[in-house]
Amino acid sequence: MRRKLPSSTSLQAFDAAARHGNFARAAKELSLTEGAISRQIARLESLLNCRLFDRTGSRVKLNPVGARYAHHVRETLERLERDTQYIMGMPEGNKSLDIAVLPTFSSRWLIPRLNSFKALHPDITLNIAARTDPFILSGSGFDAVIHFEHPAWTGMRMQFLFQEKLVPVCHPALLIDKDVNKQLNELPRIHRRQNPDAWHRYAQEREIILDNPAQGVRYDLHEMAIAAVMAGQGVALVPRMYIENELSSGMLVSPWPVSANLSKNFCLVKPSETGINEAAVEDFERWLLAEMNSPADVLI
Repeated sequence: MRRKLPSSTSLQAFDAAARHGNFARAAKELSLTEGAISRQIARLESLLNCRLFDRTGSRVKLNPVGARYAHHVRETLERLERDTQYIMGMPEGNKSLDIAVLPTFSSRWLIPRLNSFKALHPDITLNIAARTDPFILSGSGFDAVIHFEHPAWTGMRMQFLFQEKLVPVCHPALLIDKDVNKQLNELPRIHRRQNPDAWHRYAQEREIILDNPAQGVRYDLHEMAIAAVMAGQGVALVPRMYIENELSSGMLVSPWPVSANLSKNFCLVKPSETGINEAAVEDFERWLLAEMNSPADVLI
């Protein structure tokens, strides 16, 4: 059955007219005449069998149906342009992978190690997108996801990677007393918004006193909490694997033990069925597991 789709010319004319609220300005942007824009809009409205603009004399304004359609058309055109530019930029014969990754893991662990992957697989272009929350993988356009275990991945193929464990960390200038547990109670606490009871659970686990463990600023990402700690703004519970370099250099200190209970399992999540990029996904998975298990990169 032939698909009922408008022409790209009509869609571009509609998008420009919707953004400008004016056919003349849309025509100038697209190097067309105002009459050509009007005809393309008329063809689109005829195909849809509904009006998209309210017309008052020479003025036009999107009606509610047109405003909704304009939003979807703009997203579609932007996505099509991104995909076109992406394909144009690919060397001939190369493979590519689109991987969704948690932001802090991406910036603090994965990306600094990608030279190793590129050396092993120069024919694979690895594109990385940040995704904080779990999502439906099927139909997302991603070949795989590096994320924590979650019901959203039910039915997907999962490979365990590591267990993320949290540890309190602060700037060394903030430690002025040998009683580190006392200071942990006195230092400003930094929270991660998605894990609001972490400090309360840590205090219970370590059997230490924290007055009002919920008090303190909140950030969305571990990367933000680490930046705040680096600036000497307080103490945060962050995955130790993200701050190993700072701890080794003395830029940060953590005289408190790693939590045994505040942890998440991280996995490489793949679609339930193999896709056209399966061989490249397998190459990436083998490299990832090797990096995880290398002596220099044992995750604490």
